[in-house]
Amino acid sequence: MKVYGLGLKGEQIARKYLLKKGYKIIATNFQCRFGELDLIAQDQNCLVFCEVKTRSAGMVAAPQESVTPAKQRKMIKTAEHWLMENPVDAPLRFDVLAVFPDSFGKWTVEHLENVIVL
Repeated sequence: MKVYGLGLKGEQIARKYLLKKGYKIIATNFQCRFGELDLIAQDQNCLVFCEVKTRSAGMVAAPQESVTPAKQRKMIKTAEHWLMENPVDAPLRFDVLAVFPDSFGKWTVEHLENVIVL
């Protein structure tokens, strides 16, 4: 799946945000038959699978609200597939990064850690 416009901008902002927090980006836009993982990162000794949700100004629903139980199941299956190809002996975590402009047009990132508990 190609990422265009607003989604691409959100992923770029999320990537810069994680790098600034000291994360190492392992992969971006990993795709397999189960779905896509926007970002795979390392936070100290933890492997983090990230879903980035971007919304424009004026959207009523919070970006993270679109990470439904069905989407969570896809994320888990996709992460399992990635781990089969890239075995890692580390704790795992699933995060959501909600990216949206504030009322002044400045982009904000709300980082929700450990949103899926295995």
